[in-house]
Amino acid sequence: MATNIGMMDSAYFVGRSEILAWINSTLHLNLSKVEEACSGAVHCQLMDSVHPGAVPMHKVNFDAKSEYEMIQNYKVLQDVFNKLKLTKHIEVSKLVKGRPLDNLEFMQWMKKYCDSVNGGQLHSYHALERREACKGGKEATKRAAATQQSGKSSSSSSAAAPRPSSSNGTRKHESSNTGNHHHSSRAPSSKQTKPAPAAYDEKITELKLYIDSLEKERDFYFSKLRDVEILCQNPDTDHLPLVGSIKRILYAADGEDVGAAAETQALSPIAEGSEERRNSVIESQKRKLIVNQDVDAAAITSLSPRQRLSDASDVKCSGSSPLLTC
Repeated sequence: MATNIGMMDSAYFVGRSEILAWINSTLHLNLSKVEEACSGAVHCQLMDSVHPGAVPMHKVNFDAKSEYEMIQNYKVLQDVFNKLKLTKHIEVSKLVKGRPLDNLEFMQWMKKYCDSVNGGQLHSYHALERREACKGGKEATKRAAATQQSGKSSSSSSAAAPRPSSSNGTRKHESSNTGNHHHSSRAPSSKQTKPAPAAYDEKITELKLYIDSLEKERDFYFSKLRDVEILCQNPDTDHLPLVGSIKRILYAADGEDVGAAAETQALSPIAEGSEERRNSVIESQKRKLIVNQDVDAAAITSLSPRQRLSDASDVKCSGSSPLLTC
């Protein structure tokens, strides 16, 4: 059975339309959006469809409106998971908000699990009878039936719509002959520019899914930055130069350019070592010069006056032109 499914599993690539068709056909409902199942009652009945008798349906509330009532449904669902030894984590705080992406992902997992039980085949499951035992189950069934009836009536009316259109076209043609051609030609253009509500709903749903994906990506990278910050605050690594550079990048204000300085400090240990060696060589040369001067002074004081005079004459001769002799 599928309990822990990776995010790259094919289950998470099932579309919303397929999910909705599966829910409506299994439970005899008429949901138009996945987030309409955010109360948790639909999830409980889906588990009851594959494990008959495992869900106490009298505790399920199909009329849950507040988050507190929805949480009670998810508690029932969690008890069923524990009874079946399923380790799936239910993110109740996100599901009860009615966010489309979170509800879609959890419902995708539900479909994968239900399909893995008995190959997804439901044997003599009476969804309407089982739902009558729930609080608000009868009302949910009536709403679904009313929605289906209204959908059928609207489809039949749309199918019968072309009939009066021909008569309208005849009347418009007649009115054009009487001089009202401008008014008749303006009427169909207004009908053509009238937007379809279904297209707007589809666009709004797509934007909600896009926003949810951006929020999840933002939370993912923020958690990574938080892990880096906790690592930099460790006393064992807080004194390292690289950690200091990372902190400057993390806490830099907008527009502050700390990347070049941090990169130079963090990635140029060879330059720092060469500078230290250069300073040590200069210090050693200074010490050698001082020692040599002391030795020369001691040697001069130990010479006799005659040797000092000869040395001075040698210096004078060496300073003159090479053509001259002393």
